[in-house]
Amino acid sequence: MMANVRWGLIGCGDVTEVKSGPALQRATGSELVAVMRRTPGLAEDYARRHGVARWYEDADDILRADDIDAVYIATHPDTHLDYTARAAEAGKAVLVEKPVARSAEECRLMQAACDRAGVPLWVAYYRRALPRFLKVKELVEDGTVGEVRAVTSRRFQRVRPDAWQNTAGHSGGGYFFDAACHTLDFLQFLFGPMQDVHGLASSHGGIGPLEDTVAASYRFADGVVGSGTWCFDSAADEDVTTIIGSAGVVSFSVSAHDAIRVVRGRQEREFWIEDPPHVHQPLVQTIVDELAGRGSCPSTGRTALATAEAMDRILADVRSR
Repeated sequence: MMANVRWGLIGCGDVTEVKSGPALQRATGSELVAVMRRTPGLAEDYARRHGVARWYEDADDILRADDIDAVYIATHPDTHLDYTARAAEAGKAVLVEKPVARSAEECRLMQAACDRAGVPLWVAYYRRALPRFLKVKELVEDGTVGEVRAVTSRRFQRVRPDAWQNTAGHSGGGYFFDAACHTLDFLQFLFGPMQDVHGLASSHGGIGPLEDTVAASYRFADGVVGSGTWCFDSAADEDVTTIIGSAGVVSFSVSAHDAIRVVRGRQEREFWIEDPPHVHQPLVQTIVDELAGRGSCPSTGRTALATAEAMDRILADVRSR
């Protein structure tokens, strides 16, 4: 049991500026001890701006530190397997950014490394702990929409050719691989692992050879069927997932802070739930609580593996070309 969790951060890039880095400092019983980034000067700059005592340019300095209990890996997915295996060997608990890895096989290797070392592996699918998404879960589970029959997702986004997600090798895919995993992971949080997953993917050249348009269909074990269409080379931006039940529907956005909308008969309701300033903080708190023996984190290497397996099946067509 840990009364206070001391973190080391590997890869203090953009995602850690607001979403996650301060969450390690603000969660109760949590402390950010040191940060690391390979580019000279950037780790020092981050540490000074965020009030972190130590900074390094070599991850081994984080992994060797006796006063660090857990490591948050916030680098590109192509490095997650290596850093996770090294952190596990060093006896550190591991939190890794999503997507957990470039493939389900890499995810399995990461989990195996942590299992051998006897350390936990968590993944930053923070929507599993975010109040806005827990409200959606509540609406599904309390019968507001009746028995769930189906779920459908659509996300359209203007092309972002310079985004790192569109650099071959960094993420395991294109923008879909980095963004849509949040949707698929949250749906599996609601309904369990996906079965009978099928996908079609194509590229139209706006972001290079990686997938920019994807369609998928799937089934959950309880019979709920689902489908989704994503286009990251669109003329407009839109993101909505709709859960269809026997008595009503609930719609919400995965990527944007928007109202949860419920339609039941002729009645329509909206729920506006503010996100915390640092959206990773509720998930980080569940990790800290688990290490303190007073709770558990809902996003683990094993739950993330189910999402990675679904992504692999959806992108099998385009990856085989």
